Amino acid sequence: MNAASLRAAGWWQVRGAWERVSVYLPIILMGFMALGTYWLARNTPVAETPEAKRAATHEPDYFMRRFSVKSFDASGRLKSEVFGTEARHYPDTDTLEIDQPRIRSFNVRGELTVATARLALSNADGSEVQLMGNAVVTREAVTDTAGMTRPRLEFRGEFLHAFLETERVRSNKPVELTRGDSRFTADSLDYDSIDQQMELRGRVRGTLVPAPSR
Repeated sequence: MNAASLRAAGWWQVRGAWERVSVYLPIILMGFMALGTYWLARNTPVAETPEAKRAATHEPDYFMRRFSVKSFDASGRLKSEVFGTEARHYPDTDTLEIDQPRIRSFNVRGELTVATARLALSNADGSEVQLMGNAVVTREAVTDTAGMTRPRLEFRGEFLHAFLETERVRSNKPVELTRGDSRFTADSLDYDSIDQQMELRGRVRGTLVPAPSR
């Protein structure tokens, strides 16, 4: 076989091999594409999902020590002032726990009420305060616009619940009430200063001293 015949035979063999390969070329290309897609999927950064909002726990989120906080009404008049040795704010209940509190509150008539205790638990705006441990709430004697004098009023107990906006004092535990020279004790109390109503429940004892005649 001469050189020309050999070249022709080699050409037909190469052509035959290429034709056989070309039959599988689409499958080979699809395989490379699948491998590329897999590689991209493995190496592409995944966007982080937003962290679920943590449920609020009963742990303080801030502290105050040796503090004084004042609040004012829309006209700039002092409404209340709170002193304490330490306070802890709890975000789950939005309450403030105060050690050795002393709270001064003025009603719309400018009358002063003072509350003290070993521990107080106040709501967010300070309008409702639970006083625990040697709790005392005092309203000094006042004279109203009609010239009538209301004597000094004092509540004592291990627990007093003071509603400063509505001027109420409640307790489900034994209390002692002093009004001027009169004194009462009871197992529980509900006092409404605005309506001038007082309800003493349980074992009620008292000494009522008449107001001095004019």
